[in-house]
Amino acid sequence: MITNDSRKWWVLGALTFGILAISLDMTILNVALPTLASDLNASTSSLQWIVASYNLILAAVLLPAGMLGDSYGRKKYLLASLVLFGLASGGCALSDSTTMLIVMRCFLGLGAAFIMPLSMSILPVLFHGAERTKAMMLWAMANMFGIPLGPILGGWLLKHYSWGSVFLINIPLVAIALIAVGFLLPESRSENRQRLDVFGVITSSLGLTGITYGVIRTGEHSWSEPMAISSMVVGLLLLIVFTAWQRRITYPLIDLSLFRSARFTWGTILATIVTFAIFGLMFAMPQYFQAVQSADSLQTGLRLLPLIGGLIIGAKAAQSLLPKMGTKWIAALGFALLAISLAIGAATHMDSSYGFAATWITISGLGLGMALPTAMDAALGELSAERSGVGSALIMACRLVGGSFGVALLGAALNATYRSNIDLTGVPDLAAESVQLSVTAGTAIAKQLGSEPLLQSVRYAFVSGMDTMLWICGGIALIGVVLTLIFLPRGLVASTPDQVKEIGL
Repeated sequence: MITNDSRKWWVLGALTFGILAISLDMTILNVALPTLASDLNASTSSLQWIVASYNLILAAVLLPAGMLGDSYGRKKYLLASLVLFGLASGGCALSDSTTMLIVMRCFLGLGAAFIMPLSMSILPVLFHGAERTKAMMLWAMANMFGIPLGPILGGWLLKHYSWGSVFLINIPLVAIALIAVGFLLPESRSENRQRLDVFGVITSSLGLTGITYGVIRTGEHSWSEPMAISSMVVGLLLLIVFTAWQRRITYPLIDLSLFRSARFTWGTILATIVTFAIFGLMFAMPQYFQAVQSADSLQTGLRLLPLIGGLIIGAKAAQSLLPKMGTKWIAALGFALLAISLAIGAATHMDSSYGFAATWITISGLGLGMALPTAMDAALGELSAERSGVGSALIMACRLVGGSFGVALLGAALNATYRSNIDLTGVPDLAAESVQLSVTAGTAIAKQLGSEPLLQSVRYAFVSGMDTMLWICGGIALIGVVLTLIFLPRGLVASTPDQVKEIGL
């Protein structure tokens, strides 16, 4: 029999299945892109839009999704978004053209835009004090698990089934979440149903979309590309207009008074910095394992498993140490471990063993497990049940923008170093252009030409670029240590059991 006390943990367990499906979807598709290019005759531009369409819709809908859940019922919108995510996953699997797949990916992004903030918004409603901290750590772990699991599952599925299977894997996860949430989670909403801020929805959605699109376009072209710069500038201006509008109206889309809280402000900023810093590992290491150490997709995913091991241990250690050390010191320790591990990773050489990589990846997991849930819990603890939806959406929107800039800025640093270190002596001009695109293209061209010197040059250049990126990421993590010690308040976050009583648990 499920008691009222255990019921909330069953609800959390159900929500983690939905979050796991979303985090899987972020990385599992990358493994299938070469197959999609072949089976759907997809161009490079089409492949980019298959990936980018998801992020654009996610950015556009996050803030209104949180507000709608607060105003009209979190359970209602959570159930609808789970159904949409499941149906869109099936639609992606059945797509017979790139256009249909892009459209279905947009619906996936729409579902994810509701699931992510609303599943997070349930935490300050169901849990309080130390229980909420534990729940936040479980939620964060589910959010991170899918990143290394994506290539493992994707690689295995593609060996045995068609590319559509990488989307169908979402359906059983969503089904479990749907059934459990439907039966176990009572409805909750804000007591004060506010009017829909239409102008706020339009300006925030277009602003976040503009910035995200601009950053994506810089990855495709460069930071000097006019459309990319224009898109980011317009997006930023729209967000400035949005912020000014929020200060003037009676029923704003987001409550700017949240930023008066040092815990919410710095918890959100630090969670964004963690997302930015860890990007270097998640972006570079899969390419390193495949292009330099000649691993396939499945082997690459398996080699990232130490990150999960470190993440679990780090989160458990943080949970145990929080009552003694407090939020500030646990978050600072997590950032310090991240900085140390990324600095160690920046010493990678061409002949470095997997044991070396596994060691610093594990330490990165420890730091991530301490820093990310602790920072997010600091922000989450300042949210009342009334504004948990839009507050959670605001945290996720900041992380999304931070992650997007991480992709562009750190990717640009890696590419610049990679291109400057390649020795293209004697390589035909057309082949040389392809080699400079990426390490994957470079190794493929070198093997086609049968040129061992070019292959070694490409690998050396990539490792040099990866080391540069990891140094930058380590520096960002070190900044996180300093900001945590200076600005994040001491002690633990307080929250009241009244939040739990509001929905009858």
